[in-house]
Amino acid sequence: MADTTTDREVAALLRVLNQQRQHVLTILDGLDEEALRRPVLPSGWHSLGIVQHLALDVERFWFRAVLAADPALVELFTGGSAPDSWKPGADLTAADIFAIYRRETDLADAVITANAPETPLGWWPQEMFGEPHVHDLRDLLLHVIAETACHAGHLDAAREIIDGKQFLVLG
Repeated sequence: MADTTTDREVAALLRVLNQQRQHVLTILDGLDEEALRRPVLPSGWHSLGIVQHLALDVERFWFRAVLAADPALVELFTGGSAPDSWKPGADLTAADIFAIYRRETDLADAVITANAPETPLGWWPQEMFGEPHVHDLRDLLLHVIAETACHAGHLDAAREIIDGKQFLVLG
């Protein structure tokens, strides 16, 4: 990145994203494998499915495929061979899925910190989403912050349903 103003903006957005990423991990701390795989809504999603979704469909997709245009990932997403991240395989443990999430956030951070806020997208999946609603790293960071925060809220509710634990209670 070229200047300190740019560095500060990306650093500030990355700090907020990291707070949401940490919330995702913290709210699930202490749950066993069975609880993490317990469906909490009629749709059947569970906490580990959300974590894997955040790793593969959010961190990997938006930063390494959309922003960095990693050819293998672009092919994965355009070729229709991307796995259904909402349903982690039984061969993956909770520890495996958390490790995948941490690895994808580290890889995303490398892409984020190597670019300025106005860096344009390297690839846009128009066939999936139509015209772009994000145009550069700044937009993309804001989108991912919102998506991660939304899913962190889902995990807050899931945790309360599973064992009554509440992340933050004021008043």
